[in-house]
Amino acid sequence: MNASPTAGKVRALSAEHSGRLMGIAREVSFPQGTRLFEEGRHADRFWIIRSGTVALDMHVPGRRAAVIEILGHNELIGWSWLFGPHTWHLGAEATSPVRAYEFDAETVRAMCQADPALGMAVAQWAGDIVARRLRSARNRLLDLYAPYGSGSLR
Repeated sequence: MNASPTAGKVRALSAEHSGRLMGIAREVSFPQGTRLFEEGRHADRFWIIRSGTVALDMHVPGRRAAVIEILGHNELIGWSWLFGPHTWHLGAEATSPVRAYEFDAETVRAMCQADPALGMAVAQWAGDIVARRLRSARNRLLDLYAPYGSGSLR
């Protein structure tokens, strides 16, 4: 369930692009149990974890939310801010005390619009994370809800 070592890192971007983003970052902390966001609500920010862990979860009617992935050090929390309609596709909860860098989505989108090279790099970075997390969500849901022995994963 844990992500690959470079999956959400800002340093997956070029030094120039990473530096520009880090220039607008704000340091924040969340106690264990804090809900960072809820599925379906407005996505107006994102974070890079400095320390601690955050569970991404998905609402499952009639059941407890299914944990899709646990994120840790240097990983991106949230990508829904980049793609319209800017609503969260998952929920997120701090599973330990968390320290993170927080980014204002509107500011980053404006930076990306003003600099197409930055915009393309950020879109590629986030797109890679989205693809990996969708595969993770599918596999996790199959693990949780598919009948045992119902077939192999592709």
